[in-house]
Order: sequence, then C-alpha cells, then structure tokens
Amino acid sequence: MIAVAAAPFPLLTRRLLRRPAPLSLPPRAVALLLALWCAGPLNLALWQKLSALEDFADPWALKRLALGGLIAGATFVWLMLWSWPGLRRPAWSLHLLLAASVQHFMRSYGVVMDSSMLANSLHTNWTEAWALVTPALLAQVLLWAGLPIVWLYRGVQMPPRRRGWLRSALWLLAALTVLVGGSLRLYRDLAPLLRNHTEIRFMVNPLATVVSWANVTLKPVFKPKKPFQPVTAGAAPGASYAAQAAGQFKPPLLVLVVGETARGDHFGLNGYDRATTPQLAQRNVLSWQQVQSCGTNTIASVPCMFSPLGKAGYEGRKAEYGNLLDIVQAAGLGVRWLDNQSGCKGVCARIPHADAQAIATPAQRQQWCRDGECLDRLMVQELDGQLDAIPAAQRQQGVVLVLHPMGSHGPAYYRRSAPDSKHFGPECATHVTSDCEQQDLVNVYDNSIVETDAFLAQTIAWLRTQERDFAPAMLYVGDHGESLGENGLYLHGLPYRIAPQAQKHVPWVLWPGQLQRRTGWREECSRAQLARPLTHDAYFHTVLGMLDIATPYYQRPLDALAACRPGAALRL
Repeated sequence: MIAVAAAPFPLLTRRLLRRPAPLSLPPRAVALLLALWCAGPLNLALWQKLSALEDFADPWALKRLALGGLIAGATFVWLMLWSWPGLRRPAWSLHLLLAASVQHFMRSYGVVMDSSMLANSLHTNWTEAWALVTPALLAQVLLWAGLPIVWLYRGVQMPPRRRGWLRSALWLLAALTVLVGGSLRLYRDLAPLLRNHTEIRFMVNPLATVVSWANVTLKPVFKPKKPFQPVTAGAAPGASYAAQAAGQFKPPLLVLVVGETARGDHFGLNGYDRATTPQLAQRNVLSWQQVQSCGTNTIASVPCMFSPLGKAGYEGRKAEYGNLLDIVQAAGLGVRWLDNQSGCKGVCARIPHADAQAIATPAQRQQWCRDGECLDRLMVQELDGQLDAIPAAQRQQGVVLVLHPMGSHGPAYYRRSAPDSKHFGPECATHVTSDCEQQDLVNVYDNSIVETDAFLAQTIAWLRTQERDFAPAMLYVGDHGESLGENGLYLHGLPYRIAPQAQKHVPWVLWPGQLQRRTGWREECSRAQLARPLTHDAYFHTVLGMLDIATPYYQRPLDALAACRPGAALRL
C-alpha cells in the first residue's frame, strides 16, 4: 500500500523540476523582441535625457513612444541583417553586451560614443581601460545583457525554416515603412531637438555606437588613404643661430610638456581659490588664463596642436601633413618624444620616441610605479638619458624634448598623485566617479594638479642644471580638460560643439629660462597680456618663434609671444 501510494511523488517532483521546453519562435520574432528590449531598457540614458529637456514637452509620453517605435524599428532591421543560421545568436549577444556596456558609461559618466570618443577609446592603454572595469559595469552588463542572452540560448528555439523568408521580408518591409513614415511624422519635433541637442543622436543604443565604430574602423579601409604632405621644405634655423655659432648664444634646450586632462580653471596660477600650483608660483612662470583646446580628447587635440593647419584646417584636411616636430628636426635640432601615456597619436612617427615605463630601471619603477602605471616624475629622472641619446652635432644646434605625462587622466584620479601631493581630502578613491561626493571628486582631481605642479617644478629644476651648456625653457600646454560631475557629466570626449567649457579650457604655462634672450622677447610685455584669449592654433607658431626657426608655415600673428619681440628675430 505504501509503495503504491508513493510512486506518483517522484514522478510529480521530476515534472516540477524539469526545465520548461524552449519557446518556439521564428528568428524574426526573436529579433523583434530583442529590438524592443534595446529600445526600452537599453536606452534608459536616452529616455532620462529627453525627460529632462524643457524643449521636448511630452506630458503624455506620446512623442517618446513614437521615438521608441522608430528606434525599435531601426534596431530590428539591423538585427535581421545578422539573422543567419549559426551567426544570429553570437551576433545578437555581442550587440546586447555592447549596448549594456555603453549604457553604463553614458549613465555613469555622461559620455556619448561618437566617432571621436570611440577612436580615443581604441587608443587607450590597458591600465586606463582596466580602470573602467568596475563592479557596477559588470552588474549592469549581467542585468541588461545577461538575462536576454540566457533567454536567447536557453529559453527560445528557432526552427530552421527555409519557407519563412517571405514573411521575414514582409516584416522588414513593414519596419522600413514605420521608419520612413514615423520619421516624416516626427520631423517637425525631432529636427529642432537634434539641432539644439546634438548629443542625442549619439545616445541611440546600440546603433549610434555601431555607426561610430564603422566610421573609425571600416571607413578608412574603404576610403582612399590621404596622401602625405611633407612640411619640411624651407625649414631652416633663423638668424640667431649664426650668432650662436659665433659663441654669442648657447644652443636652445626646450622641453615641451603636452599636459593631459588638465583644466585651466583648476590652476592656482589662473586664480583658482586653491593652491594647486604652489611650486610653479615660485618659479617666475607665465600662465595664460583663457586658452581653448582644439578637441576634447587626446587623439583629437594632440595632432591638431602640432599641426600647421590650425583647428579648422586640420579637421577639414584632404591630406595628412607633417607637423611641428618634423620642421624642428629638419632645421637641424635634436628632437625626442618621451611618453608616460597611451602614445603620441602619430605626432612622433618620424622622430625618436620612447615609453618612460619601458626604459625605466628596476629602481625607478619601484619608486614611481604601481599596478602597471607610473607617476610622471619618473620622466624627470630619464631626461639625462634622453638628452645624451641625441647625436652631438644636433645637441650643438639645439634640443627639443617632448614629454607626454599621464597628468590628471581619469577615472582613477587617486592614482595620479604621490602621498606628498595629496593636499586635499577626503579623496574619491574609486574608479566609479559618479559614486563619489562631488567635493571628494574635486579633491582627488586637484591633488592630481598638485602632482603636475611638482612634476613641472622638477622639470624646471633639471633644466637649470643644464644652463652651463644650453639656454633652457619649458612650455606646458594642456590637451583638453575634464568634467567633474557638473550637470551630471564626467571625464571628457563629448563632441566639441556641445562639450562644456570644463572640457575645453586648458592651461598654458611658460618658464622662459634663458632661451628667449636670443629673440629679444620682453617678459614684462607678455605678463601684461596673460588675459589675452588663446587657442591651440597658436601652439605651432609660438614654439617656432621661441626657437627662431624659419618656415613658410609660420604665421607671426598666431605666435603668442610675437607681439613682445622686436620686428627682427635677432637683437644683439
């Protein structure tokens, strides 16, 4: 009796614990469901942005529903292009992972994945990239991509039916009809919205990132390569070098520091209410207060700074041009680039260059490096070796050393300063800047500026040790700024037209040393002009003017120091 009665219970238990049979759906239906998931939960950053816009009045959410339908339709069409047996599941999964990751960065840092930001991301070194891999990112990916991917592989079955192609074609036609008709219907509302808020077009997830990726990676493959235009013709040392050969001047030794992620309004030299630059303030430097960058990320700004074309010409160029360092080298001076960042973005392609961490001694790495990153003061200890590596004939003519520091690059700001530079606290000691109180974030960023101050002061101290053989000088200019939570924005890299001033206002600091004596420059004249607005367009011409190098590309009106020199380059 007992045995007979117990028999049904194992059978019932097995039925209850048995995994439900996968839902059988055609691929087009699965693609539509995934498109709806992308248009809804994976576009939260977009919907939050639209909800906060006063010029997108939508009390009944009808416009947002219509826009959501357009995004879903466009995403469905894109996903169907990948709907091939054996390809659809991995391809769709990859898109879900991409969308979840991008949404995390948009919501946490306020960035958008336009072409410039994506290009900058692809040129980021592994330590910077690893700093962005946080528990919050993993949690977001698991939630918004992990769940639909599990369902895609375990919860749905897509029978291989060859006869469904006609229905799929009809679904695609319907989606395209919705796209065209909906776009025409919403044009009056969307046109001014996208014109006034350009960033919205880069927030459609994941389609905007896919387009940006194609622009950065595929477009150059199919687009004819731009011809290279040398700029060294006519490059020659100016009149002061004849006097130098006669013993009246020492060879120039100019250190160019390409500052990284430094905000001009956080420099104590520029009136900031914190003493973030105490050592520079004691070293007779000049600091221009109103300087605008060429771009909002390194890959846009650094090549533009060194270009003879200026911002407008560089961005609209039809050829790839040589740069400032090519001209200096062609004039007979020795040039070297030392990097503590993620590379020179092509600027040092034709000159000797080195990575500071790669050439450091074990003792130097032990002192200055942690977790695969090194503080910028490491480069000061390597300057003697960089100078000695230049051939004697070039050293006798003059030397330009370019330093590319890590500076204040985020989001791991707490790694950018040594203990003796941590003047402000408490610090934001995490990679997830949006999790920190804004004052803690400002504190840790300001400490990175204090570290830059120490690095520049030590560079000046090293230059003074070379005064017996050279006439030294140092020019420090930031490449772009940084957002520190203002208006919900973090880091940098927003499209230039919509980027806040925090990402475009950069420092420009000159320690004139002895170099400018050869050009007759009047220091008191320049000190009276420190409030004069400058842009990166002036960088190329100012450096050539400081070195007294002649070239057809030099434009005296763009030289920040030219107004304070006599008409002739040489005054004995």
